Amino acid sequence: MQKAKLTFWQMWNISFGFFGVQIAYSLQNANISRIFATLGADPHDLSFFWILPPLMGLLVQPLVGKYSDRTWTRLGRRIPYLFLGSIIAIAVMCMLPNAGNFGLAVGGAMIFGLISLMLLDTSINVAMQPFKMLVGDMVGENQKAQAYSIQSFLCNAGSLVGYLFPFIFAAVGIANTAPEGQVPDTVKYAFYIGAAILILCVLFTTFKVKEMPPKEYAEFHGIDTQKKAQAKAPSMFTLLKNAPKTFWTVGLVQFFCWAAFLYMWTYTNGAIADTCWGTTDVASEGYQEAGNWVGMMFAVQAIGSMLWALLIPKFKNIKTAYVVSLLLGAVGFASVYFIHDQYVLFVSFLLIGAAWAAMLAIPFTLLTNALSGDHIGTYLGLFNGTICLPQIVAAACGGLLLKAVGGSQVSMFVVAGVLLVLGAASVYLVKEKKAK
Repeated sequence: MQKAKLTFWQMWNISFGFFGVQIAYSLQNANISRIFATLGADPHDLSFFWILPPLMGLLVQPLVGKYSDRTWTRLGRRIPYLFLGSIIAIAVMCMLPNAGNFGLAVGGAMIFGLISLMLLDTSINVAMQPFKMLVGDMVGENQKAQAYSIQSFLCNAGSLVGYLFPFIFAAVGIANTAPEGQVPDTVKYAFYIGAAILILCVLFTTFKVKEMPPKEYAEFHGIDTQKKAQAKAPSMFTLLKNAPKTFWTVGLVQFFCWAAFLYMWTYTNGAIADTCWGTTDVASEGYQEAGNWVGMMFAVQAIGSMLWALLIPKFKNIKTAYVVSLLLGAVGFASVYFIHDQYVLFVSFLLIGAAWAAMLAIPFTLLTNALSGDHIGTYLGLFNGTICLPQIVAAACGGLLLKAVGGSQVSMFVVAGVLLVLGAASVYLVKEKKAK
């Protein structure tokens, strides 16, 4: 079947809901360490709280892929999962920042926060994965790079909004400090507004995007429906065993990249509070100001990513774009160690944004071009393991590494830079391959 080209706005609509989902994700990433530190967590234990998000992704996303491949409803194949995940995420976003408001002891507040975090990340993963699948489902090979670039742009735009919310709310006079053990109103309101935007974006996608019915989908992807009906559905283990080599080589690059960013999300607050505000006291005004500045830095990263995403298609070779992007990110990470001025950090996080842009777009372009349309959802769900597993490993090792570098949270940025260099080196193992 001749694959009709989609217009820019058709590709935009497919991914627009990702804007709202990413706001939720960015609020989680920018504020989890701050929330748990405020509740009383030891800095050496912070990385352990980050095991839950990728663990839930590792468990949930392959299942979303597997079952959405077999789903067809009036709303489509992927959208029902998007809608369900978003509804749960909205409810939990209103719960998580209130973990310290129920009169619970420190231990009880932490348990409540952990359960809320688990539910939030599970629901975000359920809502996020369908967008990657929709591009694989509805966009031809010659437009996938553009479609994923649009998705990357919307992802970063959502990140920008989510990261800036606490900073903006503090600027307009909302309280940025709170009684000991409680999260400031700036963070609470950020989560509430983020939840409202999420539901609006999801409703937009639900009403604007019409997925292909099964027959049209099969024709679009060249799937022999009769042969498929007669064949026994392969298990996820079988699919994993028969995955194209691209799955594994890009996965290796992913391992180093996502481990690096896990350390950024975990330690940025403590690092810049120490180097730029001169405090490690989580109850101090300086620490909370640093927490808001983390959102600003992550917003700068998002801006850098949006700008760099426009340049990635200009590279003649996608692998070259991948390598250059990761090396720029490595320089950005390592430079944080030497900077003590909060404004000079803009340069570091702009460079980090280049790596983030590549991580959002290039791996999925390489992988989906190497896959046939059959089982694409399951494969994308399994591929998410290359995002989740490195974060789990990095989180489990974070406390030990922090101890090894003398308890200096900013030193973890050097570790992150080394990891991105290893990721860039691994790109040379990737061989581009088109699906047969």
